Amino acid sequence: MTTKSPPIRLLVVDDSAYNRRNIADVFAAMSEVEVVGKAADGEEALKLATLLKPDVITLDLEMPRMDGFTFLRILMARQPTPVIVVSSYAQRENVFKALELGALDFVTKPDRQIAPDAAEVRDEILAKVLMVRSLRPSFVPTALVRRQTSGAFTPDGKPVGFDGAAEPKPTYKAPKYLVAIASSTGGPSALLHIFSKVPPTSTAGFVVAQHMPDKFTRTFAERLDKRGPVRTAEAQDGDTVAQLTGFVCPGRKCMDLVMQNGELRLKVGMPTQNDRYVPSADRLFKSAAAAAGAKCVGVILTGMGDDGVEGAKFIREAGGMVIAESQETAVVFGMPGAAVRAGIPHKVLPLPAIAEFLAQLSP
Repeated sequence: MTTKSPPIRLLVVDDSAYNRRNIADVFAAMSEVEVVGKAADGEEALKLATLLKPDVITLDLEMPRMDGFTFLRILMARQPTPVIVVSSYAQRENVFKALELGALDFVTKPDRQIAPDAAEVRDEILAKVLMVRSLRPSFVPTALVRRQTSGAFTPDGKPVGFDGAAEPKPTYKAPKYLVAIASSTGGPSALLHIFSKVPPTSTAGFVVAQHMPDKFTRTFAERLDKRGPVRTAEAQDGDTVAQLTGFVCPGRKCMDLVMQNGELRLKVGMPTQNDRYVPSADRLFKSAAAAAGAKCVGVILTGMGDDGVEGAKFIREAGGMVIAESQETAVVFGMPGAAVRAGIPHKVLPLPAIAEFLAQLSP
């Protein structure tokens, strides 16, 4: 006899009564989710969060009295809770600021209001709220793990000693190691931590397949670029991967690595029918293994599903190293857990140890 799980308790926070009603209506006929409260601003949301102890919160960022950022700072200090930001495309910078403050994930809406017939937005909200059941039992946002395990950050989140100044573009230096990273839910904060720990003496190049909407990958790459010495950008077809360069695969596209005339280059294009995920970590890993061989390091971070597992087999067979994030820090242990169950990773490490390992790569 199986015991039915209690419903996920959801708190909806949005200054628009129209949006609050439409988000709540998504779950009206669902026994798996119970909307336990609605709040119109951050102050009311904090009171309800303390009183109701919700399992998950949907959050608008622009609100009167107390905005979403202030709410997140206080909530994560007092009572870490999974938060899904519901934001418009126009608020890309705000979304990443919220993720750095501890938000779990985000859902984008075309306009300020969520129309009742906006099926794609409603389905995404539903899927990400239900995802809460897949989180590690003791939820601590990746952003808090980063802050708690490293004292080398300034108050605005930048690493101490890095002034963000642009460096002159050097002549091409082939990377001694190619680090290919797969990530999904919880990945942005994890990647920000990893990129902030790379020293300016690193000889590695970095390529990232992060599951993210296409309108956000460029902004995310710009935030990674500001985090440390790795010159990071959204990938374009023909880009050259050199030492201390990083590339994020554009949303809705896939990228491959090829060796051309002694240089590692990126091919960026539309997905094929064989790509189960877009961007595809499996495809990136497979091409990275072929291009870099034993100098390839594949890293599978937090995320739903199993993207990266098949591609990681090619890295291992080519003599490269495969690392999976441990359940200790992975917000969602789906992707790294699938790799562990398949027996592929050489190492299973918590996020701070992964960052340390990559920082210590040397010729």
